[in-house]
Amino acid sequence: MNSTTQVQRPRLALFDLDHTLLPLDSDFEWGEFSIRIGWADKDEFGRRNQAFFDDYLAGRLDVHDYVRFATEAVRVRGAEQAAAAHERFMDEVIRPAIKPVARDLLRSHLEAGDEIVIITATNEFVTAPIARELGVKHLIAVQLSRDEAGWITGEIEGIPSMREGKVHRMEAWLKERNLGWDDVECTFYSDSMNDVPLLEKVQHPVATNPDARLRALAQQKGWRILDLFPQEP
Repeated sequence: MNSTTQVQRPRLALFDLDHTLLPLDSDFEWGEFSIRIGWADKDEFGRRNQAFFDDYLAGRLDVHDYVRFATEAVRVRGAEQAAAAHERFMDEVIRPAIKPVARDLLRSHLEAGDEIVIITATNEFVTAPIARELGVKHLIAVQLSRDEAGWITGEIEGIPSMREGKVHRMEAWLKERNLGWDDVECTFYSDSMNDVPLLEKVQHPVATNPDARLRALAQQKGWRILDLFPQEP
């Protein structure tokens, strides 16, 4: 009797972070938090932070300019003060915002044996502690260049994980593991039109908490739509 053994491909569950797993934008909220703790001028920083956020929503953000702006207050205060401020940010902003339904979704993928990756256009300083809080060990975020002392410079290292950059960064992540797109079964959850290139690349795109444009596109393409939690006004 002949038998054929079919090898199951590794399954990956990819998640955008802001407005997908979190009901907020962690990058924008870090900027607002910086104002509250006196690290940035309320009027000038607040105005520019909002303008950059609007550019992101419109798909025209210059991520290099934004990262220089967003990391300036952190850079001048050094690693120790930055770490302490971020822990306060986690306590006051991020942990209270994490919904049980988001943790349940992550848990369901872990229990199914899926490898989970958070892939986000927000920088690693803001997002690495959030990924740890969510119990996700693989994070693809905007990498920050560092000086000889190991502290961030305000520049970006390599390809930013944004728009088509998410596809390139994911391909690099796979290559490090001697894998390609055809070797894995991928699900990707995202709320953003900025993530359409990666949504179109995976086998199982999920428009998660989508805005009106992404919802319409998902309906047109027959993608799954998941309203994980109500979008905040």
